[in-house]
Amino acid sequence: MGLQRTVFRAVVPALVLAGASVVAWAAWLGWDQDQDVRADGSVSGPYEVWQVAGLVATLLAAVCCAAARGHSAAAVGGTTVGLTLAAYVDWADDASGLFMVGVALVMVGSFVASAVASAVVSALTDTLRHDWPLTR
Repeated sequence: MGLQRTVFRAVVPALVLAGASVVAWAAWLGWDQDQDVRADGSVSGPYEVWQVAGLVATLLAAVCCAAARGHSAAAVGGTTVGLTLAAYVDWADDASGLFMVGVALVMVGSFVASAVASAVVSALTDTLRHDWPLTR
Protein backbone atom coordinates (compact mmCIF):
# COMPACT_ATOMS: atom_id res chain seq x y z
CA MET A 1 0.00 0.00 0.00
CA GLY A 2 2.89 2.38 0.73
CA LEU A 3 4.40 2.00 -2.75
CA GLN A 4 1.05 2.64 -4.43
CA ARG A 5 0.56 5.78 -2.37
CA THR A 6 4.06 7.01 -3.22
CA VAL A 7 3.50 6.41 -6.94
CA PHE A 8 0.08 8.06 -6.71
CA ARG A 9 1.56 11.14 -5.00
CA ALA A 10 4.25 11.39 -7.69
CA VAL A 11 2.17 10.70 -10.80
CA VAL A 12 -1.07 12.58 -10.10
CA PRO A 13 0.50 16.07 -9.80
CA ALA A 14 2.38 15.49 -13.07
CA LEU A 15 -0.82 14.41 -14.83
CA VAL A 16 -2.69 17.41 -13.44
CA LEU A 17 0.03 19.78 -14.69
CA ALA A 18 0.11 18.08 -18.09
CA GLY A 19 -3.66 18.39 -18.36
CA ALA A 20 -3.57 22.01 -17.22
CA SER A 21 -0.93 22.75 -19.85
CA VAL A 22 -3.03 21.25 -22.64
CA VAL A 23 -6.13 23.12 -21.48
CA ALA A 24 -4.19 26.39 -21.16
CA TRP A 25 -2.79 25.94 -24.68
CA ALA A 26 -6.29 25.35 -26.04
CA ALA A 27 -7.69 28.34 -24.16
CA TRP A 28 -4.96 30.81 -25.11
CA LEU A 29 -3.66 29.59 -28.47
CA GLY A 30 -5.80 26.77 -29.80
CA TRP A 31 -8.61 28.87 -31.20
CA ASP A 32 -6.41 31.21 -33.27
CA GLN A 33 -5.28 29.41 -36.43
CA ASP A 34 -5.19 32.22 -39.01
CA GLN A 35 -2.17 34.29 -39.91
CA ASP A 36 -2.63 38.03 -39.85
CA VAL A 37 -1.87 40.13 -42.94
CA ARG A 38 -0.68 43.63 -42.08
CA ALA A 39 -1.31 46.75 -44.10
CA ASP A 40 2.16 46.56 -45.67
CA GLY A 41 1.48 43.01 -46.89
CA SER A 42 3.65 41.22 -44.32
CA VAL A 43 2.25 38.17 -42.59
CA SER A 44 2.47 37.39 -38.88
CA GLY A 45 0.89 35.04 -36.46
CA PRO A 46 -1.16 33.14 -35.87
CA TYR A 47 -0.57 34.13 -32.24
CA GLU A 48 -0.49 37.60 -30.75
CA VAL A 49 1.91 38.59 -27.99
CA TRP A 50 -0.90 38.87 -25.43
CA GLN A 51 -1.96 35.27 -26.12
CA VAL A 52 1.51 33.85 -25.50
CA ALA A 53 1.94 36.09 -22.43
CA GLY A 54 -1.37 34.81 -21.07
CA LEU A 55 -0.29 31.20 -21.60
CA VAL A 56 3.04 31.84 -19.88
CA ALA A 57 1.40 33.61 -16.92
CA THR A 58 -1.17 30.85 -16.50
CA LEU A 59 1.42 28.09 -16.53
CA LEU A 60 3.85 30.04 -14.37
CA ALA A 61 1.18 30.26 -11.69
CA ALA A 62 0.50 26.52 -11.95
CA VAL A 63 4.20 25.63 -11.80
CA CYS A 64 4.78 27.92 -8.83
CA CYS A 65 1.82 26.45 -6.92
CA ALA A 66 3.01 22.90 -7.54
CA ALA A 67 6.60 23.72 -6.59
CA ALA A 68 5.48 25.46 -3.41
CA ARG A 69 3.63 22.28 -2.45
CA GLY A 70 6.76 20.17 -2.99
CA HIS A 71 6.00 18.82 -6.45
CA SER A 72 8.86 20.40 -8.40
CA ALA A 73 9.62 17.39 -10.58
CA ALA A 74 5.93 16.99 -11.43
CA ALA A 75 5.70 20.69 -12.27
CA VAL A 76 8.62 20.48 -14.69
CA GLY A 77 7.72 17.13 -16.24
CA GLY A 78 3.98 17.68 -16.46
CA THR A 79 4.25 21.15 -17.96
CA THR A 80 6.86 20.07 -20.48
CA VAL A 81 4.91 17.00 -21.60
CA GLY A 82 1.60 18.86 -21.77
CA LEU A 83 2.93 21.80 -23.80
CA THR A 84 4.90 19.54 -26.12
CA LEU A 85 1.86 17.39 -26.77
CA ALA A 86 -0.38 20.41 -27.34
CA ALA A 87 2.09 22.01 -29.75
CA TYR A 88 2.48 18.76 -31.68
CA VAL A 89 -1.26 18.25 -32.06
CA ASP A 90 -1.87 21.90 -32.96
CA TRP A 91 0.92 22.17 -35.52
CA ALA A 92 0.97 18.64 -37.00
CA ASP A 93 -0.99 19.67 -40.10
CA ASP A 94 2.05 21.55 -41.45
CA ALA A 95 3.03 19.78 -44.67
CA SER A 96 6.63 21.03 -44.65
CA GLY A 97 7.56 19.06 -41.55
CA LEU A 98 9.23 22.09 -40.02
CA PHE A 99 6.64 22.12 -37.26
CA MET A 100 8.84 19.61 -35.42
CA VAL A 101 11.48 22.31 -35.00
CA GLY A 102 8.87 24.45 -33.27
CA VAL A 103 7.70 21.53 -31.16
CA ALA A 104 11.29 20.83 -30.08
CA LEU A 105 11.76 24.50 -29.18
CA VAL A 106 8.54 24.45 -27.13
CA MET A 107 9.77 21.32 -25.35
CA VAL A 108 13.19 22.75 -24.51
CA GLY A 109 11.83 26.18 -23.61
CA SER A 110 9.08 24.85 -21.37
CA PHE A 111 11.51 22.49 -19.66
CA VAL A 112 14.05 25.23 -18.93
CA ALA A 113 11.49 27.84 -17.89
CA SER A 114 9.55 25.50 -15.61
CA ALA A 115 12.77 24.12 -14.10
CA VAL A 116 14.06 27.60 -13.28
CA ALA A 117 10.71 28.75 -11.87
CA SER A 118 10.33 25.56 -9.88
CA ALA A 119 13.86 25.80 -8.46
CA VAL A 120 13.37 29.42 -7.41
CA VAL A 121 10.02 28.73 -5.75
CA SER A 122 11.36 25.62 -4.02
CA ALA A 123 14.34 27.54 -2.67
CA LEU A 124 12.15 30.38 -1.45
CA THR A 125 9.68 27.96 0.12
CA ASP A 126 12.48 26.10 1.92
CA THR A 127 13.93 29.40 3.17
CA LEU A 128 10.58 30.62 4.42
CA ARG A 129 9.88 27.32 6.17
CA HIS A 130 13.22 27.58 7.93
CA ASP A 131 12.72 31.18 8.96
CA TRP A 132 9.06 30.88 10.00
CA PRO A 133 8.22 27.43 11.27
CA LEU A 134 4.54 26.64 11.00
CA THR A 135 4.44 24.73 14.29
CA ARG A 136 4.97 26.61 17.48
